Amino acid sequence: MDVINFTQMKDGTKEEYEFLAQKEKPYLALTAERVLSELRRQGEDSLTGYKINRLQHGLQSATRAYRDGADIDWVVGTLLHDVGDGLAPQNHDRFSAEVIRPFVRDEVTWVVEHHGIFQMYFYAHHYGWDENARDEFKDHIYYKSCADFCERWDQSSFDPDYSMESLDFFVPMVEEVFSRKAYDPAVIQENVVKGIPEKVTT
Repeated sequence: MDVINFTQMKDGTKEEYEFLAQKEKPYLALTAERVLSELRRQGEDSLTGYKINRLQHGLQSATRAYRDGADIDWVVGTLLHDVGDGLAPQNHDRFSAEVIRPFVRDEVTWVVEHHGIFQMYFYAHHYGWDENARDEFKDHIYYKSCADFCERWDQSSFDPDYSMESLDFFVPMVEEVFSRKAYDPAVIQENVVKGIPEKVTT
């Protein structure tokens, strides 16, 4: 069989669906490369007006996380926290969270999913918005993790003079994370708070 015969999913046979499942395996194995390609695109086609582009912002954020001793889930989640900017600029935080959700700790996914409203703390008043909108989550188990993520690694990462690691530096980490079994409970660790590591001082 080279292609399936059905034109409606309800008409597919067991043999056809088994065939499709085999076709899907190599495609899923290339997820990391597609994610990396989107990051690279952000270095060429990005929001303008900032001193750095979106790829550089992700690299700078992830570099800060890495240098603070964050684990691989935090580093990759931080690198990809704005990966949704291109396709979903109005809800990029949720989009980005869905990219990483099957492969990282629940805490990291939640932080990426909610970082948009938490970031408003730093600028919303300039637009007449509520800078304390994040307070609706003040009793959430991951509130402090998200507030710390935004303060330490996100809002501070628009500096063209910061010496950040290259994308190549992070490629092995991205590949490792996306090679994990999707939704593995041992990885997802729902309701586990590891928090942002203490800032490394030199």
